[in-house]
Parts: sequence; structure tokens; C-alpha cells
Amino acid sequence: VLEVKEKHKAKDVINVLLGSLSSTVKTYKHNNLEIFGKGCEDEKDEKHWNAVIRLALVSGFLSKDIENYGLLKVTKKGKEFLEAPYSIMLTRDHDYTGAGPADDSEIIMAGKGGSGATDEILFSLLKDLVKQTAKAKKLPPYVIFQEVSLEEMAIQYPINLEEITKITGVGNGKASKYGKPFVELIKKYVDENEIERPSDMIVKSVVNKSGNKVSLIQAIDRKTNLEDYAKSKNIPFKDLLSELEAIVNSGTKININYYIDKAVDEEKQTEVYDYMKIAQTDSLTDALKELGEDDYSEEEVRLMRLKFISEFGN
Repeated sequence: VLEVKEKHKAKDVINVLLGSLSSTVKTYKHNNLEIFGKGCEDEKDEKHWNAVIRLALVSGFLSKDIENYGLLKVTKKGKEFLEAPYSIMLTRDHDYTGAGPADDSEIIMAGKGGSGATDEILFSLLKDLVKQTAKAKKLPPYVIFQEVSLEEMAIQYPINLEEITKITGVGNGKASKYGKPFVELIKKYVDENEIERPSDMIVKSVVNKSGNKVSLIQAIDRKTNLEDYAKSKNIPFKDLLSELEAIVNSGTKININYYIDKAVDEEKQTEVYDYMKIAQTDSLTDALKELGEDDYSEEEVRLMRLKFISEFGN
């Protein structure tokens, strides 16, 4: 995670470890890193490294930057662990392919009891439901719920609309618009498999970069220049975009067309919109690769992604 500058998701980190030449690896030249392909030793595979990352998250060594699309970050506890490492028991990921009836109880127990680990079976069901919902509404899946939100649902087991709003990235707007079939699925899953839910919904203590949400929304209503607003708050413009992403991803609709129309060429706006309508993920890396990193800046794509999700998803 540190080698890739804490700027990538778990999947990208695993590709580096396994020596997979994915588009992201090629774009960032991660194949030149000393650790590239080192994770294949002793027949370690993707399941192994998924289990390692999940354990690191549960143990507090890593965190996911929810407001920045689930990028992995090393926590203070994680850095302390690197300074003075110690042994931890690792449970391998189960291979559910070809599992017969005798394996069903083992599969269910993998996610049972609110242990803080992601319930992989429920997570898979939620991902399928996102795809079905997106197809029915003719929207990309990431507009409905992001995977980081689904992962948290598969840990917390929210069974009503009030509880699902406590999930990171799910506000009242998104819950009321898309939440009902998801909480119904989770409740049915919990009842059928006798899942012991956490006694209290845990609200993750993510650093709240959207603490000035009201102030920012009011500034947008006044059509304040966003760069001027960032300077007045003494924050980098990229951090301001992260605040806006947190607001939009939770289901709040904003209108920053007044700023985008000045900052992004009309032809570029159309091209980015056309891409986002068919994209299966909200990956900034994939978008820049497809659109052309020499032709589009990161800020232009992030602005258009904000507009797209706000207009079509919220």
C-alpha cells in the first residue's frame, strides 16, 4: 500500500503483488516496483491477499478512504505494526465453487456473528442486486451504491432504511431512492441464516472531510467560484473535490454547472458524459486511460463525475 503511495484500491494492490499487468499497473508503471510479482511466492494467490487485506482492515492496520472511492491507507496502528511486527492468525478465503450441501453451514458461518469481517455471500448478493437495479434504471452500477458501501452493509447487516443511512456513503436521499430492496434482501438473508447482527450499528469514524457541508452547499447555491471557496477555507482544490464527492455519493443533489461550464470545454463535457454512461466502475484511472490523460485533467474528470452522479443517481 505504501509502495503505491496509498493511491489505489485493494484490487490494484493485489495486481502489483501478483505481477498482473493490469491497465492501472501499466499506467502507473507499477511493474517497475521492486515488489512487483513478489506476492506469488509459496503459491500465494488472489484469495490469500484478499484475506490479508481484509484482516488488516479489521485489525485497524489499513483503512479505506471512503470519500475517495475506497483507496487503501496505512493507519497509525499499521505503521506501528511495521515498526514492531508480530504474528496474527490468518483465515484463508473459502473457495465456494462446487460446494455441495455439506458445505453450506461452513459458508454461512463465514459471515455469521458480526465479527467485523465482510460476509462474502451477502456481499455477492448485494453486488448482484446493484447490477440488476442499475440495468433496470439504465444507469452504471456505481451510481446506485459504491462497493465500499456494499462491503459495509455486509458487515453491519442494516435491515431498515434508518439503519442503512448509517452506512458510509448512504445518506437519506440515496436510502429513500434505492435502499428498500437492499434492506429487504439483507433482512431475508439474516432471518434465513440466523445471523447474529451487531447489537448496535457501528458508525465508522471516518475523518469527516464534509464537516463544512452546509457552508459548501450554501456557497454553491450562491454560485461561488469553487477555487475561491477552497482558498478562503485554506484547503487544496483536490480536497474540496473530495468533500463534494462525499456529499454527492451520499445522495445529495448539487448543481455546479455554473462552475463546470467555465472550467470544462463543452465538447469535453459531452465526451466524458458519453463515457460515464457506459462505464462499469467509477474508477478515475480507467476514465483517464480511456479518455486520454494528455487530453483530460484529473480535476476535469472528477468535476464531470460529480455532475453525472448528482444528475442521474441522486
